[in-house]
Amino acid sequence: MYMITEAQRIVRIPPSKLGSDIAEVIGGISSETFEGMLQDDKSVSVLVSDVVPVGSGRIVHGDGAVYQTVKFRQLVFVPKDNEVVEGVVVEIRNFGAFVRFGPLDGLIHVSQVMDDHVDIDEVNQRLIGKETGRFLAIGDHVRARVVSLDLNEKSPQDSKIGLTMRQTGLGKLEWLDEEERKRSEKASKKGGEERWRAPGSC
Repeated sequence: MYMITEAQRIVRIPPSKLGSDIAEVIGGISSETFEGMLQDDKSVSVLVSDVVPVGSGRIVHGDGAVYQTVKFRQLVFVPKDNEVVEGVVVEIRNFGAFVRFGPLDGLIHVSQVMDDHVDIDEVNQRLIGKETGRFLAIGDHVRARVVSLDLNEKSPQDSKIGLTMRQTGLGKLEWLDEEERKRSEKASKKGGEERWRAPGSC
């Protein structure tokens, strides 16, 4: 899920930036330093904004840079176990599909793609259901559930996140739309039959 939070950190302003507009300098450095970082609360900072200095900066002997405390607002993404997410397939491998949701990628293992035996079409980069003929390819939009979560503090993009689509209401969005149409048609047909049934008939 996405949240807006406030944070206070220290940024290093190199000597080459001293004398420039402080608001612009600390804004740029804060974005470069903190966006994409995993926070202590296991959230990933996506966007930093409204950066303001707090108090005076300090100089470290032998460094020449200024260390400035800053406060800012940030848009963060907080992945949760069992959370339902929507994302886009960005890579197909012989063991499954990688799905990008928010700033992170998760893996849907071939055994978790659908309730069908899945064949791998490496040439066309697709996972294909043997019985249903349904396929999953790069660029497809899917809805999945987070089933395992191992976040990498040094590089959040290298986190290991397991996803599944083998539950009701999950899967490629086209499949879900198709299932909804079938349910609506079935309900409409059943309703029509009941309206035309003769009074008193069983």
